[in-house]
Amino acid sequence: MNTARHIEQLLYRHQCVGIPGFGAFLTETKPARLDEAAHTFFPPAKVLSFNPLLKNNDGLLASHLARAERLSYDDALDRIAQDVAVWRDALIAERRLTLANIGVLSVNAEGNLVFEEAGQVNYFTGAFGLSSFVSPAIRREVLAVVGEDAEEEAPIVLVPQRTESRQWLKYAAIFAIGLGTSGFFGNRYYQGRIAEETEIVQAEVQKEVGNRIQQATFFLEAPLENVVLPVEKTWKPYHIVAGAFREEGNAQRVFEKLTAQGFAAERLEPTRKGLYPVSYGSYATLSEAQAALDTIRKQHGGEAWLLVTKRH
Repeated sequence: MNTARHIEQLLYRHQCVGIPGFGAFLTETKPARLDEAAHTFFPPAKVLSFNPLLKNNDGLLASHLARAERLSYDDALDRIAQDVAVWRDALIAERRLTLANIGVLSVNAEGNLVFEEAGQVNYFTGAFGLSSFVSPAIRREVLAVVGEDAEEEAPIVLVPQRTESRQWLKYAAIFAIGLGTSGFFGNRYYQGRIAEETEIVQAEVQKEVGNRIQQATFFLEAPLENVVLPVEKTWKPYHIVAGAFREEGNAQRVFEKLTAQGFAAERLEPTRKGLYPVSYGSYATLSEAQAALDTIRKQHGGEAWLLVTKRH
């Protein structure tokens, strides 16, 4: 099954890979996570899902298969149709289809297709080289707290005071007191003079600062320009396409018709084949786009299809 191998290659680079006449595989990027119960870290990854309603040919798979196998575009479509027929026979006979590295498709009791992701390959290229790992829990020791009662008090040592004195120490003490008294009064006088001179200098400085402030003139030569901050527009990669036209006039008429009907219609960029697509509207998430696509198909027919574009 060469088709399954090419689908696997496209899942690394695209969020939606459609198989004409069968369905589409969708991807959604999930951030890294931690399983606290199992102490396991998981890297960011793409989660796969399958939508059997997206059966239109968006040209992605056929173009990739034609380039890889060096086939014409029509031959690539024939090769895909052959593999799809084999897949349908397997689902009818065994009610189960296994696509390597992608997942398992099975038919439930109600006759609906159920997809189970294989989970063996991480298609998120940003997590290349990362894998899940288990980190055992860290064991921390609890230190016992010692109460204050257990602290030992330092012993108090009493030193007896000597009562002996010498006669000459009296005269030395009297002489030291005299020097201290004269130094004290002299120091008080010196400090008082310094304080008076400091106040005089501070008053002069304050007076000079006040004169300079009164003489100063403040003006702006030119007003400042307004600063305009760019606001990034929300990127909406999912488009519900009403049709793609070879004549730009036809695309403009459909665009005006959808706008008059109340849709947020858009003229998308022309394709490489020179077609002018017109969409009912664009959406930021895949779930919003799928819900809108189902509503439009119910109310306006089944011609609408989903287009996914990449950020430039």
